[in-house]
Amino acid sequence: MVRPVPVINPATEEAYATISLGGQQDTNMAVAAAQSAFGDWSSSTPEIRAAYLKALLAVYERRKADMAQAISDEMGAPIDLALGDQTGAGSSHLASFIDALGKMNFERPMQPELAGQDLRLEAAGVAALITPWNWPMNQIVLKVGAALAAGCTMVLKPSEISPISAMVFAEMIDEAGIPAGVFNLLNGDGAGVGTMLSGHPDVDVISFTGSTRAGIAIGRIAAEGIKRVSLELGGKSPNLIFDDCDIDAAARRGTLAVFNNSGQSCIAPTRMLVERTAYDRAVEIAAETAKQTKVDAPSKPGGHIGPVVSAAQFDKVQRLIQSGVDQGARLVAGGVGRPEGMNRGWFVKPTVFADVTPDMTIMREEIFGPVLTMMPFEDEDHAVALANDTEYGLGSYIQSDNPERARRIARQIRAGMVQVNGSGRAAGSPFGGYKMSGIGREGGVWGIEEFLEIKLISGIK
Repeated sequence: MVRPVPVINPATEEAYATISLGGQQDTNMAVAAAQSAFGDWSSSTPEIRAAYLKALLAVYERRKADMAQAISDEMGAPIDLALGDQTGAGSSHLASFIDALGKMNFERPMQPELAGQDLRLEAAGVAALITPWNWPMNQIVLKVGAALAAGCTMVLKPSEISPISAMVFAEMIDEAGIPAGVFNLLNGDGAGVGTMLSGHPDVDVISFTGSTRAGIAIGRIAAEGIKRVSLELGGKSPNLIFDDCDIDAAARRGTLAVFNNSGQSCIAPTRMLVERTAYDRAVEIAAETAKQTKVDAPSKPGGHIGPVVSAAQFDKVQRLIQSGVDQGARLVAGGVGRPEGMNRGWFVKPTVFADVTPDMTIMREEIFGPVLTMMPFEDEDHAVALANDTEYGLGSYIQSDNPERARRIARQIRAGMVQVNGSGRAAGSPFGGYKMSGIGREGGVWGIEEFLEIKLISGIK
C-alpha cells in the first residue's frame, strides 16, 4: 500500500511537496529491475562505464542550479552553501570516480613472477544504497558513482526527509542515458523500505550512511544473508588545539566548522580540546565567533546558517543544549530556544559550552546541531586520552605549528581521518572511520573497491 508523506521546508515548517513511500511489492520490483540489468552492466568495460559517468557529470554540471534549489528547500541549507559545497560535492566525487576508474586494473597477475595466477575484480552484485538527509548529494554520489564504476546495479533509498534532490538526480541519470534498470530510486523510510532492502535475498551489497543505531540494525539483518556491508555512521570528532599555534585563528576556524551546515555534519569538530595555557583565549574567541554567526532564511544569499532539518532534530538539539546547562557546563554563547526575532522555522542559536567534562551528555552524544563543547587538557598524553575517549572514530583535527608533534599525535588518534591546521581532504580521499563510526571507506579507488569481489583464476598461462 502506497503511503503519501509530505516534504517539509524546515524554514517555514510548511509542506511543499508530497512523496509516496514504497512497500514490499515496490521493493521487489526495484530489486528485480536491478537484477535483470546486472548481467549486461557488470560485463561492460571500464571505459564504457567511465563514458556514462562523464555523461552524468556533464548533465549534473548543467543542472547545478536545480539541484541547489532542491537541497535548499528540503533541508534548509542557505542557497550559497547549497550551490557551493552541497551541490559541488557531487561534481567532485563524480570527477574523482572517473579518474580512479581510469587508473584501476580489473585483471592483473597476482604477483609478476607467478605465471598462471591471476586476479580479477568483479562487480559484487545488486547494491542497496541507503542515504541520509544532511549532505544529500555528497552521500548519494559517493555511493551511486562508486557502484556504477564497479559495474554494480542498484536501488537507492534516499532519506524521506530530503527526497527531492534524489529525484532530481534520478532525472540526471536518465538524461545521461544510463541503461534502464542499472539505477533505481525507491522512496521509503528506514523501518519500511530500508529494512526490506537490507534483508532482500537478491541484494548482495548494502551501503548505508546514517546513525550508528540504524547501522547496527542493518548490520544484523544483512548478516542473516551474509551480505557485503559498508557503514558510514556517527561521529564526535575531537579538535586538539596546542598553544604553539595561532590560537585565535584555530579557535575561530574550529568553531565555524562546527556551525557549518547548521552543525549537521558527521565529521564536525564538535569537541574542542585546548591546551590549558591557551584555553581561556580559545573560549573567548569561540564565544565571539558564535555571537557573530548569523542565522537567517535559506533563500537569502550570504554566509549565514539556516535551520536544522526537522522538528524532531530541533527538539533533539534543544534537549541536549538543556542537558548541558543542567549538568553544569558553562554556557558562553547561545542556549535553548530560537534566535531572537525568529518564531517560525527550526532555527537554533549557535551555541558554545565551556568547562565541559568527559562524562557530560553533550561531550559524548552526537548532537548534530550548531553546538560546540570545550574543555582543557594538560599535555600530549592527556590530549590523546581525551580525543580517544569516545565510542566514535570518524574525523579528528590537530592544530599545532610543530610538525613532529602533529605527526606524533595523529598516529595515536583512533580515527579514520586526521586533518592538521585546517587542511582539507584531497579529492578521491578515503572517507570512513574506526569503532562505532562504521565499516569500510567511501571515495576514489577505496569507494569503488567496496562494490567489488576478488576472484583468483589459476592455471591459465
